[in-house]
Amino acid sequence: MRVHAQRVGALLGGLSFPALSMADWTVNMTPGVTGTSNDIFDLHMTIFWICVVIGVVVFGIMFWSIFAHRKSQGAKPANFHENTLVEVLWTLIPLVILIVMAIPATTTLIDMYDTTESDVDIKVTGYQWKWQYEYINEDFGYFSNLTTPKDQINNRQAKGENYLLEVDNPMIIPVGKKVRFLLTANDVIHSWWVPDFGVKKDAIPGFINEAWTRVDKPGTYRGQCTELCGKDHGFMPVVVKAVPEDEYNTWVADQKAAAEKERELTQKDWTMEELMERGEKAYATACAACHQVDGSGAPPAFPALKGSAIATGDMAAHIDVVVNGVSGTAMQAFGGQLNEADLAAIITYERNAWGNKMGDMVTPKEIFDYKNQQ
Repeated sequence: MRVHAQRVGALLGGLSFPALSMADWTVNMTPGVTGTSNDIFDLHMTIFWICVVIGVVVFGIMFWSIFAHRKSQGAKPANFHENTLVEVLWTLIPLVILIVMAIPATTTLIDMYDTTESDVDIKVTGYQWKWQYEYINEDFGYFSNLTTPKDQINNRQAKGENYLLEVDNPMIIPVGKKVRFLLTANDVIHSWWVPDFGVKKDAIPGFINEAWTRVDKPGTYRGQCTELCGKDHGFMPVVVKAVPEDEYNTWVADQKAAAEKERELTQKDWTMEELMERGEKAYATACAACHQVDGSGAPPAFPALKGSAIATGDMAAHIDVVVNGVSGTAMQAFGGQLNEADLAAIITYERNAWGNKMGDMVTPKEIFDYKNQQ
């Protein structure tokens, strides 16, 4: 009863003081930071004012007719049928209005779908629940994961300024260049949306959708997945950082060097301590959302790893589950998502964390060989 009373009180308070309860609401679109987003905004305002004019004229005539021809003034209804002029007018006027609306709308749509002559091509792949960005012409890519602390999500800390809109690796694009996005998904339908760009495109498994943008103002722009894609749908934000071209070129060179260094790690001699340290970080990023930080899982969809038959059983079977996933379940195949070093580190960590203490380890070289044997 007490909870019910609190809810009723909150509802009545919101109805009594709407200005306070809706203080953060807005009543219009924002122009954005790209030519396309501004065209969309201008189109929206054009259609809006056309609708306003239509509403004023229609309701004005209606109210004037009601007032000027009311019965108390002795007005009598006219009896007529099939007035040709009226029928021509109510056909032609809407047709002209639709044509006036269609011209700017068609122009804007043609521009939005023109992905030719791009300067940068980025493949965007949606996963439950993260994004992968692959720079097609530069031969490197990475995953972008939510970094909002669990304590904020679980209301143990105050919410940050960019709550649920912060990631470890934002997409980096150059200012003033046309960037083409090739969007798809690995598991279910996602939707990549950055409102400041005027870009919202579905990422569908087995299909490639295209979109593009050209950002003229450096800055960090945020969005979200807008397609209901599972239990953590609200936890896969989009963050794009637009930087000057020189800074972008330097970043690309650093990323390519880092990617090459990661490939070299396959040949490195690893210690248990190194694998456990790397595995703890990689597990927190790639696995903890489902199997929990303490390995307790969320049965039945996400089984516990602590004391499980997989994490304490045959090493080859453990590698197969992590690399290839489990068909018909929520367990994804991480062989194409993570590099050999992270895969080896995660498996080693799972076999020796939370009291599992198997004492064995798998190296990146073993993961590399395993992949090549399939």
